[in-house]
Amino acid sequence: MNLAIVRYNAGNIQSLLFALDRLGIQPVISDDPDVLHSADKVIFPGVGEARSAMTYLRERGLDKVITSLKQPVFGICVGMQLLCAHSEENDTTCMGVFDATIRRFAPKPEERQRFKVPQIGWNTLVTNTLSTTPHPLFANLPQEFYVYYVHSYAAELVPETIATTDYVQPFSGGLHKGNFYAVQFHPEKSGEAGSQILKNFLAL
Repeated sequence: MNLAIVRYNAGNIQSLLFALDRLGIQPVISDDPDVLHSADKVIFPGVGEARSAMTYLRERGLDKVITSLKQPVFGICVGMQLLCAHSEENDTTCMGVFDATIRRFAPKPEERQRFKVPQIGWNTLVTNTLSTTPHPLFANLPQEFYVYYVHSYAAELVPETIATTDYVQPFSGGLHKGNFYAVQFHPEKSGEAGSQILKNFLAL
């Protein structure tokens, strides 16, 4: 399989590389449009701040490259957020693949002891929330399972939502539209369930 990971200034991807290596996959890490367009699948990961990441992508034309891809694309964490329409993080216009707004967690004063921001750690992902048919990204998994999160911002619920998590309030743990798939959590840090999700994406 020819798998490409988008290279840009958005955090350490070493844990993702380790997870893919355990599946026997050696990806190419590139910001070359020809390499990205010719790949069988593309992963768009990220850890970092929305505006600086979008500035970097736009300066290199990578925003247009990513949105023009026709093969399966998998956004992870900030990668998912940048595929949405807008982020409250520094009032950032993103790529608009998903018509969703990214909002900062805003617990009420009396909830702040319970809901720390950022959310760091394991939380329940509930799939099949808008459909009775299991989504292929979550094949061979139960309807509810634990995944690992590290984030202060999250996507609102939209028609493209394929999985939800509740923290302060329900948010989109996963999105899907056309050839674009995305999750807010880190599958590479989510144990056997995360490994299965990576397998499922690679099998699309």
